[in-house]
Amino acid sequence: MIYVCPMTKVDETVTAAGALRLVTLLNGGTPFERPASIVPTNHLFLSMNDIVDDHPEMVAPARDHVETLLGFVRGWDRATPLVINCFAGISRSTASAYITAAALNPDRDETELAWTLRRLSPSATPNARLVRHADAILGRNGRMVSAIEAIGRGADAFEGEPFALPVDR
Repeated sequence: MIYVCPMTKVDETVTAAGALRLVTLLNGGTPFERPASIVPTNHLFLSMNDIVDDHPEMVAPARDHVETLLGFVRGWDRATPLVINCFAGISRSTASAYITAAALNPDRDETELAWTLRRLSPSATPNARLVRHADAILGRNGRMVSAIEAIGRGADAFEGEPFALPVDR
């Protein structure tokens, strides 16, 4: 199971889920304290801004970020849940959860997965740039991108509510 949450709910989500692995996607320099129950080798911190287009003063989500994410999640034994967080739990984390579920279940339909994401998180607005890189890396031929475009922008929210996304249907 993949749990997704905003930064403000990491400790409680990790504890409630019994997670031992964590992926954090935040702007560089954002203060973040890893929960004590997550050992450093089980925590992936990806530093990037939540942008879709290049900006000279920001770090755009890049192919290397997605490749690093995929390497980390492919090493997850799934014995305990994985938690993925970003600042608001709306964009980078939902994209990463979508990418993770697609990568670990290559036969899962991209559209079904995207609509499952929308049902579980009305505010989810997966970062399109992360999804685009993953689509190319995973050889999904634009299906991941199209599926995320089809669910559209999520409901306005200051931060998303934590939710659980099953890896398998």
